[in-house]
Parts: sequence; C-alpha cells; structure tokens
Amino acid sequence: MLLSCGDALIDFLPSRTADGREALTPAVGGSCLNIAIGAARLDVPTGFVGGISTDTFGRMIADHATNSAVDLSRATRSDRQATLAFARLTGTETQYAFYDADTASRNWIYRRDAIALAGVTCLHTGSTTLVHDKGAAETLAFIEDARPNVTISLDPNCRPNLVKDKDAYRARMLAFCGKADIVKMSDVDFAYLFGDEAYVARAEALLSGGASLVVVTRGNDGALAWHRKAGAIEAASPVVNVVDTIGAGDSFQAALLAALHRLDRIARPQLRDISTAELARALSFACKCAAFTCTRAGADPPRSRELPADYW
Repeated sequence: MLLSCGDALIDFLPSRTADGREALTPAVGGSCLNIAIGAARLDVPTGFVGGISTDTFGRMIADHATNSAVDLSRATRSDRQATLAFARLTGTETQYAFYDADTASRNWIYRRDAIALAGVTCLHTGSTTLVHDKGAAETLAFIEDARPNVTISLDPNCRPNLVKDKDAYRARMLAFCGKADIVKMSDVDFAYLFGDEAYVARAEALLSGGASLVVVTRGNDGALAWHRKAGAIEAASPVVNVVDTIGAGDSFQAALLAALHRLDRIARPQLRDISTAELARALSFACKCAAFTCTRAGADPPRSRELPADYW
C-alpha cells in the first residue's frame, strides 16, 4: 500500500457564468490528496493520512476520495473547517490564495497508534503541510517512524505566498530531502529553493545525502531524473491541448509511484536496484499521465481504463 500524508482542501477554480461573468467553482484538491487519488485511480492500493473536516467541504473531500477508492481509515476527521484555496491562472502557472488559519488539515496531529504501517511500502508527503512548524513537526515524526521499513517520497510543491521566512523554509525542505528516497520537484520549485544552481549538481548532492531518485519536471519539456545506479534519464512530455495545468505535477508523482509499484521497484531495496530501462518507462508513463490531466479542468487525474494502451 501507498500512503500519502498531507493537505486535503477545496480549490475554487476560475470559471465563467453563462453570461460571461467571472465565477469560482469549488473542486476537491490538495497536493497530497491529489496524489492519493491519482495513484488509487491507477489501481494502486492507496490511503490518505491527514485532517479532513466534517463540514460541507470536508464531506466533499471525503466523498471524492472514497469514490476514487482511497482508503480514509487513517485520516482524522474533525469539526474544524476545511482549508480553502482560491486559484488564479497566470500563463502556464497557477497561483493560490489560501485560507488555512485553524482548519482540520492544519491541526492534524500524528498519533502513532492510529496509523498502521503493516503492508505499507511507500509514504509520500510534501506541499503546504510542511510550510508551518506544527505540520512539519507532525509529519517528520511520522516519517521517522515509517522510514526503517517504508520508502519515503517527497514533493516540496512550494507555495511561496505562505512562506514567511524563506531561509528557514529552505533549510526545512533540505532536511526533509535528507529523509527521502524519492525527491521530485518542478522546475519552478527548484528555482525557488536553489536559484540558478545546475540541476545535476543539486541532484548529485541529494543522491549523496541518501536519496535514490531525484526528478525535476519541466512542464512541456518533460522530466529529468538522476538515479544512483540507473544514471541520468530524460523523458519527453506528449503534446496535448492544454485546458489547465492544475494537478499536473500531482498526477506526475502519482503515476511515477504507480509505475514503480507496477514494476515492483517501489520498496527501498528494489528502488535502489532499478534498471535504466525500467526507470525510463516509469518516467515516460508519469509524463503521459500528467499531460492527460492537463486536457481537462481541475485536478482530475486519469483512471487506468481511460488511458491508451501504449501509455504503459
């Protein structure tokens, strides 16, 4: 089983009314929940760990996850309100305004005895949960308990508008990178954290620090990856008619983890021994699934049955 630990929220996406006025449409989102949904839709047994409200929006979140076969038995339900995020498209990037002061997601607490790890092979985390001191501390405690037997996946999915102290945030992300076996970030995240540093230099540093796989996604330009044994690999992104890019990075990560699961390379010993051909196949599949997600509105990753046979 894959577990994804972190944010679950409601995105308000830009839309238009029938008479052309600007409007906002609610849709379930949150990077870590999106990744759980994306992996479950690709037939990977997947659970979500985090705080989900019992309010109207929280019920939307829970129903959406359950309808995609995500196991919520390890999630914590509370009567605190759901996190809300208002999205605005600027070019090819999506900017967000978050309302997350005292929410169910923000107040999630790690309780060791409430989260069974038997049968769990991979734990993913990242995004807004790691911005705040409390969320980062609770997630780190979970990772420390899981690491001896579980592969750790990380996507910082940076949200600069939530960061109050960039140096402290960057140090925190580096600390989480040091706990991870798989580190994936977009080129935008990379630039925010590491400026003009060469991708390969930072990848080599992360591999030396304990990671097995480092991936940088570059939108239409596909993805670059570095692995201790398989080496450096580049995967192309297919050309599609883009509706929006919301959820594309999450879909990529979900598909990458699903592909590693399908190849029996997601457990730490098997991941360390993956071949160049296997990794190239996993990255190509992830790029294709991310591109597929861009062809429809919102974070709506594909189900296995929707994908052309040649995607795999």
